[in-house]
Amino acid sequence: MTMIDAPTLLTVIFVLVDDWYQNYGHRLKPTSPGPQPTFSESEMLTLLLAMDYFPFPGEEQFLGFMRANYLSLFPHLLEQSQFNRRARRLEGMVEELRRFWVRELDAVFETTLMLDTKPVPVVGYKRSKRHSDFAGSASYGHCASRHLKYFGYKLVVLSTLIGIPVVYALVPAHTDEREAAEAVLRSVNGCDILADKGFIGDDWQADVSRTTGNRVFTAKRENQHEQTPPAFARLLGHFRERIEGVFNEVQNTGRNLERLLRKTVRALCVHVAAKMASHTLRILLRKRFDIDVLTFKQQTPQLS
Repeated sequence: MTMIDAPTLLTVIFVLVDDWYQNYGHRLKPTSPGPQPTFSESEMLTLLLAMDYFPFPGEEQFLGFMRANYLSLFPHLLEQSQFNRRARRLEGMVEELRRFWVRELDAVFETTLMLDTKPVPVVGYKRSKRHSDFAGSASYGHCASRHLKYFGYKLVVLSTLIGIPVVYALVPAHTDEREAAEAVLRSVNGCDILADKGFIGDDWQADVSRTTGNRVFTAKRENQHEQTPPAFARLLGHFRERIEGVFNEVQNTGRNLERLLRKTVRALCVHVAAKMASHTLRILLRKRFDIDVLTFKQQTPQLS
């Protein structure tokens, strides 16, 4: 893999983003009164995406680092409060950029996809939710595989076999796995969907096949009369490891999905969109430029 420094990485991201913005994205620019901002939408998108490629757990630390070391690349860098306000208006643009890269990677032609869900807590389990912006939207849920009780959402993801997120959705945490899956299965047609045992149900799978043309495959539970053939069970297990790797990569690079610490639904949605877009960009950088940003380590410039 190609080794590059931070300024080069930021420049590559900006060029990719700005090319898309000049050709397509400018049509999606939110309208706002007053003079045009000096900090461009392309710069905003670049930093939203790059945030996951630097070892900082929060936005404040990341922007502070950019200001201290790379202000020459972003001379009109905003203060955090301004950055947050601008970011909250960009969810739709971030998602359209991600979808553009999904098409660039030919992932829209994939017919075998992986399905899984992940908990996204938003407020401490015992804290009062009454005055939270998430009241009435998020809910209490339980992640059986991790024995985790939490308040928040489920992130539902359909991805390709190499980990490109094709479509995703946030649903309240209490949502049944199969009901949650319906939020994304309607977006694809005629695909083979590999999923875990949370999506078992002959009637439900038949209904999915009838309404969307998709076929859902899961391993059988041990107490079921009809068991999955051993070879097929091993194949499912192999691909299950892949999607767990996707979630592990999304979770453990950059900001932790479970610790985004957003205070509003809108802010959470834009940062989840940025996480999914930056993951897609990570794959694009590998395939197109032979750059693996998973191994990127920040080198702090030496003070003269």
